[in-house]
Amino acid sequence: MAALLLCTSAVAHAQLSIEITGAGANRQPIAVADFAGEHIVAKALTSVLRADLERSGLFRLIDGVAEPLADSAPVNYPDWKSRGADALVAGSVMPDPANTDGRYETRFRLHDIQKQAVLGGQTYASNATQLRAAAHRAADFIYEKLIGEPGIFSTRIAYVVKSTGRYELQIADADGMNAQTALASREPIISPTWSPDGTRLAYVSFEAKKPIVYVHSLATGRRHVAANFKGSNSAPAWSPDGKKLAVVLSKDGGS
Repeated sequence: MAALLLCTSAVAHAQLSIEITGAGANRQPIAVADFAGEHIVAKALTSVLRADLERSGLFRLIDGVAEPLADSAPVNYPDWKSRGADALVAGSVMPDPANTDGRYETRFRLHDIQKQAVLGGQTYASNATQLRAAAHRAADFIYEKLIGEPGIFSTRIAYVVKSTGRYELQIADADGMNAQTALASREPIISPTWSPDGTRLAYVSFEAKKPIVYVHSLATGRRHVAANFKGSNSAPAWSPDGKKLAVVLSKDGGS
């Protein structure tokens, strides 16, 4: 779950677009082959995976990857090296043999082209609505293996969308997709902040005609009042363990 917060003013329900600019010149060249198996599903998953890696600004995708390449297929390392790739991702998306309810099994391997070695791989089981999540998890794995730091592609972002007479607190995937409205109000909503474990979201709402701090649970969709003292309640901040919440109160609200 993300610690990334984004506030924006835009037309309600408009798609959030995230663009990374100023990427460094020393991006790692990586080839992400189309996954084998269910063509339409595999193509969609691979597109999300490529977009995640490219959006990070740390990878340069190798063009001309025309044919699907399964995770179990032999890899011609010299050929990929001649194409300029330092790393290669190959995988497959197939109906999960252990289930008959439309679930898929996504498998992939990450290859180090220079060392001619497999760096690792993963297998994910998911239904059709969870395929984007599987792609984000794969991107996290690849990012950590090649960069040495945990990826953030499986995280969520929170932001406020403002339109005429309406405010919406929305929660979306890290790439801005799958946005869901956690709260809609005619009064301002400000200062969304994630709990350290990413399961709760604190924010300030003026729906009661004064600033009140609420905590929203993603698992249940329910919320509760965290601070409603006399005067202003604002700027919620979580303790490192997520067990406490600090807020700023006006003088009338005490210390």
